[in-house]
Amino acid sequence: MAGKTLKTEAVVLRSIRYGEADRILHLYSAVRGRIGAIAKGVRRPTSRFGGRLEPFFRLDLLLHEGRGELLTVTGAATVDGYPRLRSSGPTLMASARACDAVLRLLDSAEPNRPAYNLLCRYLAMLDDPSVERAASLEGGLSFRLKLALAAGFAPELASCARCGEAGHLVGFSGAAGGVVCAACEAGSFALSEEAHSFMVEAIGRPLAEAPLAEARSLAQVERAISETLEHHAHVQLRPAA
Repeated sequence: MAGKTLKTEAVVLRSIRYGEADRILHLYSAVRGRIGAIAKGVRRPTSRFGGRLEPFFRLDLLLHEGRGELLTVTGAATVDGYPRLRSSGPTLMASARACDAVLRLLDSAEPNRPAYNLLCRYLAMLDDPSVERAASLEGGLSFRLKLALAAGFAPELASCARCGEAGHLVGFSGAAGGVVCAACEAGSFALSEEAHSFMVEAIGRPLAEAPLAEARSLAQVERAISETLEHHAHVQLRPAA
């Protein structure tokens, strides 16, 4: 069989039934970025892959790269299955939203190790019952802000995205890509001081130390992230909660 073998660690972002016994996999790889692959016969009871080719599994994979767009899974070993996150509705949904955000925002075959490490770290947090607020809206928005940073689309938060003014930052403009001052607020939406502080702290703090904020401020944060990615990455994310 012509082609070459790729060995990589990857997280399963999505798994789709295909044909009578196969699955199409959307993977995010540590060394290859986004990968589409097919796992042949994986849904048969006798499959050697078992149930490990499911969303949220972190795997060591052997992939055959032929002439088609999809690589073929020829080997898979579990690095971490994150079993505990599957036992809770909130952690399961938070994991699905995180993988969907990676799927939508990082569609390149170029590797992005910071983004890969971030995803693995967040899944590990969701799998650990001792990590408070991992599945909360604050945790999910902190993940999205850090993912946007890793992808090169972090919003400007230090000064006005239009004129560079460092003070009187009163609004947020997705088109401008960040906070805006009072003189440049046309076309922006009001951004509270708490929402602004949340974004700054969420990017600067470790993921496990997501800051707290009121619901109104968190809604502004989600809108800021969404509008920035829509304008500059041409990506629409699903609601964060």
